[in-house]
Amino acid sequence: MTTLLIVDDQELVRVGLRKILDGEPDMTVIGEAGDGSGAVAEALRLRPEVVLMDVRMPVLDGIEATRRIMRAGHGTRVMILTTFGLDGYVYDALRAGASGFMLKDARPEEIAAAVRIVASGDALLAPAVTRAVIEEFARQPGPPTEIEPPAAVAELTPREQEVLALLVRGLSNPEICEQLVISEATAKTHVAHILQKLGLRDRVQAVIYAYESGLVAPGG
Repeated sequence: MTTLLIVDDQELVRVGLRKILDGEPDMTVIGEAGDGSGAVAEALRLRPEVVLMDVRMPVLDGIEATRRIMRAGHGTRVMILTTFGLDGYVYDALRAGASGFMLKDARPEEIAAAVRIVASGDALLAPAVTRAVIEEFARQPGPPTEIEPPAAVAELTPREQEVLALLVRGLSNPEICEQLVISEATAKTHVAHILQKLGLRDRVQAVIYAYESGLVAPGG
């Protein structure tokens, strides 16, 4: 049973999300919070598996709340759920440690499916989200050209480096399979090995890692 904490400053939204998610046989909502400060306190007290986090809230916004929850290191994962589109919030939320990003106008079954993905340890990284992150990097000064790749990168096999390059471009597993002519199970195995070798939590971190470490350049 996946335990959930719902964080939103609108009570009506919290009630709606609770009704949707408590109706799923494999989920239970164990708490709510109406602002970022309350979210951090409840996450540390209840230690839910997944927090559904709004962005714009009083006292403390969802981005900083996510950052503090992830810093606590209890294994709780955060999925950003907001009315705001794929803009700077995406980069900020993922950089803070969120494992997914969805809009509140998503269908109930899409929200439930997204929670399952995040709870399973994967990241909800739609190509549009990945590309929004890449665009954000393109607007920022890149790392120095002489930067040395992290030592852990040398542990990747040539095939894993190919998979990483495609992953960073925002390709899904089926798209990676098509590009490299491999099975989806093989693609998943390569992605898992990449994350393990680089010490990363999920695909989201892999994208950020690749750009911030200078492995790839925006548009490269």
